[in-house]
Amino acid sequence: MKYLLLVYSNPENWEHPMFLRDPQFLALPQEERDKLTRQADDLYKEITESGELVVGTALADPVNTMTVRVREGVAATTDGPFSEAKEQLAGYFVLDCDSPERAAEIAAKFPDARFTAVEVRPIMDMSGQEM
Repeated sequence: MKYLLLVYSNPENWEHPMFLRDPQFLALPQEERDKLTRQADDLYKEITESGELVVGTALADPVNTMTVRVREGVAATTDGPFSEAKEQLAGYFVLDCDSPERAAEIAAKFPDARFTAVEVRPIMDMSGQEM
């Protein structure tokens, strides 16, 4: 089963990897920051070697985003992401895991989960029958 992990962050410190710019991360002792950086590197290696990582990519700063809505056949484009919020979608990873528990286990290992949020969503095939 494939799962989409959505990584959120505050756009005020937009630069990837996001957790390295988070004020809470920067307030940690150097030893703890080094540990979290190694954790991120180890996680990427783990899910790459296991074959669970399908794809992952960082997203551009929300200031470069536009939202398109069509109402009554008329398209309206606005600057920015779909909603105003302190945290914005920063990037995503697609994993192919044996269970939702494994996907959640991997999500919890992302240092970003300590400072913001990593959302886990199953990806449905076109038939939608796997759920």
